[in-house]
Amino acid sequence: MSRSRALQYYVIARLLLAPLMLWTIVTVVFLLLRATPGDPVDVILGGRGAPDSVKEEYRQRLGLADPLWLQYIRYLASLLSFNLGTSLTSQGQDVVEIIQDHFPATLELATFGMAVALIVGVTFGAISASKPNTIFDVSGRLFGIITYAIPLFWFGMILQLVFAVQLGWFPPNGRFSLSYSPPPTITGLYTIDSILNGNIEQLLISLHYLALPCLTLGFLISGIFERIVRVNLRQTLKADYVEAARARGISERKILISHAFKNALIPVITVLGLTFASMLGGAVLTEVTFSWPGLGNRLYLAIADRDYPTVQGIMVFFATIVVVVSILIDIVNAYIDPRIRY
Repeated sequence: MSRSRALQYYVIARLLLAPLMLWTIVTVVFLLLRATPGDPVDVILGGRGAPDSVKEEYRQRLGLADPLWLQYIRYLASLLSFNLGTSLTSQGQDVVEIIQDHFPATLELATFGMAVALIVGVTFGAISASKPNTIFDVSGRLFGIITYAIPLFWFGMILQLVFAVQLGWFPPNGRFSLSYSPPPTITGLYTIDSILNGNIEQLLISLHYLALPCLTLGFLISGIFERIVRVNLRQTLKADYVEAARARGISERKILISHAFKNALIPVITVLGLTFASMLGGAVLTEVTFSWPGLGNRLYLAIADRDYPTVQGIMVFFATIVVVVSILIDIVNAYIDPRIRY
């Protein structure tokens, strides 16, 4: 079987498995939400100790009094019709609208955080691998361990205390200054919208508020790329074709950049896509710490409010992103690296 035909079969198999993976995630989230303590009706009524008759009326109206299997079938039927439901606590707002309103903020945070992670991680990993058994190598290894071990919320609060509270260089929370109007919505990303509107002042304000959250997220994620680049670059520098390049008198700098570095980045592409997809859904702690109005923060509030449709809708949305990105990464890797077989 030719390589292209094998790749086609692999992609088809992954596409067929994607609905199964999404169904599994949907089912687990559905059951976990209803297994945990708490009642959405109490949140809706504000915990004012309403009579049981009123609570039962709300449950009947929301369909929460129905048997669990009936709620599950009803929810699956809604998903098949691409209906994510209606929020229980946001005055009847559709979950799709909630995602549209909050996802651009999460996407902007994840994009800039990933840029920081790549710049820091790849740089540290390359320096560490090119200078083995030196202080640079030891520092790189320590950097990878420390960034992996530090709790994200703790690191975010430290940056807030030092750079926002003590030094006053950056705002402690929020996405945009309350003293100014945010840029008119085009993409929902304040930095991009500021550029499209040609407003430099709004762009600088957006970057000013984005600095601490994206540094928090990107700096701790950078340790993943540092370790991957360091290990793969060390192995690549020991390869036969690198030794042959050295024998021809090519400088170490050119060997590192033109020969070894590109091959060492192949595993980074895989991790890049999956890490970015997970960052979209895993930026919850960063968004909560910095009061960033993204989808992760909205998910946190929905969980606290027992807002079943919102939690389920956001989780389905994030799961879809992860599944799609993982398939695209496999395809990209297959075309970049001819050694990959399926």
